[in-house]
Amino acid sequence: MFSSIAYAQAQAGTPAGPGIFEQMIPFIAIFAIFYFLIIRPQSKRQKDHQSFLSTMKRGDSVITTGGIYGKIEGLSEKFVTLEVSEGVNIRVLKTQVASTVNEGAANV
Repeated sequence: MFSSIAYAQAQAGTPAGPGIFEQMIPFIAIFAIFYFLIIRPQSKRQKDHQSFLSTMKRGDSVITTGGIYGKIEGLSEKFVTLEVSEGVNIRVLKTQVASTVNEGAANV
């Protein structure tokens, strides 16, 4: 008689745990933060760089990711030939060209 009363009281007093959706809310929030602060800006930057690489042309002054400044003398599918000095040409990977440089800033 006493054990059934104690068992009934223990059942009524235990609170229910959080549901599966409530447990997933922190993970969803973390993923959203990562997406908007890391993944999305990086993919946008990568898309901009790809469009820059496709619009490069002979005669553009560029700087590589390694800091080499030169003028584009030749383009192929994978490589860019840069003239870094009078009569000195080097070949670099096309993906290693960081940006164009305007002539006024390069002579400073």
